[in-house]
Amino acid sequence: MMQESSKIMSSLLFFYSLLGFAQANGEMIPQKYVAYKTSETIVIDGEASESAWDKAEWTTSFIDIEGIIKPKYDTKVKMLWDEKYYYILAKMEEPHVWGNLKQRDTIIFYNNDFEVFIDPDGDAQNYYELEINALNTAWDLFLSKPYREKNVVLNDWNMSGLKSAVKIHGTLNNPSDTDEGWVLEIAIPWAVYQKSYGEDNVPRDNFWRVNFSRVNWQHTIVNRKYERKKDIKGKFLPEYNWVWSPQGVINMHEPEKWAYVYFSSKEIGNSDNFSIPKDEKIKWELFNLYRKQKSYYKTHKSWAKSIKDISKETIAIDTVIVKPFLEHYSSGYSISIKSPFSNKKFIIKEDGQFLEQSN
Repeated sequence: MMQESSKIMSSLLFFYSLLGFAQANGEMIPQKYVAYKTSETIVIDGEASESAWDKAEWTTSFIDIEGIIKPKYDTKVKMLWDEKYYYILAKMEEPHVWGNLKQRDTIIFYNNDFEVFIDPDGDAQNYYELEINALNTAWDLFLSKPYREKNVVLNDWNMSGLKSAVKIHGTLNNPSDTDEGWVLEIAIPWAVYQKSYGEDNVPRDNFWRVNFSRVNWQHTIVNRKYERKKDIKGKFLPEYNWVWSPQGVINMHEPEKWAYVYFSSKEIGNSDNFSIPKDEKIKWELFNLYRKQKSYYKTHKSWAKSIKDISKETIAIDTVIVKPFLEHYSSGYSISIKSPFSNKKFIIKEDGQFLEQSN
């Protein structure tokens, strides 16, 4: 079993590394959401019967991962938080609710599932993934870097204290009827994201980079059971990938494109405003240059030594022009931009490592 799992993980690494070179068609602005604090005890039962959930707003409905096609079935999410947990409520329209994976940390997206991606410090590295199917089977993992780079994937990392519950509106694994869908309620302890023991990492009045994905397969019925549908050659048909904040490519593992969730310390029922900081838009531009360097290297087998070799466009953040600076090394490169808004220096390196320096 372990040997087979290693083969599957290796295949996934190769698959995602290829996807990492795909380019988005046009600029996509990440979604944003204000998650309010709740003093009400949230019982994780899939019912969402608490008044706090009634007061919380739904996100926009999911779109396909490339941001082009409206999905066949609707998906939307609500969020709350308190001093111990990050709460997520996902509502998924689905006329055929099914699942057969019951072992934790198996590859859950081989079933229809709901997925959570979180990068607490927004550096596009050292991030977390959680997948749960309609049987409430979880797969949680930690990734040191996206698959486009040489990375470490900790499949045996666990979200200690994770709570989740599924409520089926219909009947599970019954192909003879039509279902309404399923609701997934999740509570993730802040403590699982601590970088050191006892760290106070609760993001009060701060934002994290977050995205949600829903994998949905075409199915067939074999011996009165659901199975993923195959083509005439016996290969599984590709899955649908529906997401909250579109990626522009069929690849969830580009964390720099994820949405912004702002954790307001105001009690749910109040109102707060959040605008994506201008410094974040500088980061977007650095990642664009990083992708252009990737493309240049693929063609020339070496890194560009001048910004003009990869981009001749003027970079403006809300009409304010910023100038990138490229330093070339024998081992790689760095591209930096000094923010005219905060005087911070933002740097991206050849492996996608993102650095921030204050003066």
